Amino acid sequence: MNNATVHDGKHDFDFLFGSWAITNRRLRQRLQACTEWETFEASQTITALPGGIGNYDDFIAPEWRPDLVGMSLRLFNPVTKLWSIYWLDNDSGGLNLQGSLNPPVVGKFSNGVGVFEGADMLGDQAILVRYTWSDITADSAHWEQAMSNDNGKTWETNWHMDMRKVN
Repeated sequence: MNNATVHDGKHDFDFLFGSWAITNRRLRQRLQACTEWETFEASQTITALPGGIGNYDDFIAPEWRPDLVGMSLRLFNPVTKLWSIYWLDNDSGGLNLQGSLNPPVVGKFSNGVGVFEGADMLGDQAILVRYTWSDITADSAHWEQAMSNDNGKTWETNWHMDMRKVN
């Protein structure tokens, strides 16, 4: 029997635990051929959920949107070995009109890069969204968001977050 530790992905987001300062670069308009970027600072604190089922964070960017409080909820499925990431905020609660959570992006890490994709809406338009985690070190990480309105044939990267650990 092999005593080597099997990598199941359950701990792939452990690097996030703690507090972060974030420089954000975001397109002002998405999927409209916009080339105007806005830059703003934010903070984030990531906390484990009980039993190792995942984690959650807060996202606060007072200079960008003073009243916004955002939250990512990351849940690990031990059967599929995939992560589901839900975005919630105090604008919509992260809920659809029926009161259910909006669909997550789903994926995993491979060779140090995490890719998570799912269906979403941009206004009245059905789109795909992709989150990519890369350049992960003990005290830094890069996250980006891309969207596609042609079922994944082309992607527009519209948000970059460069994260620096503060504790």
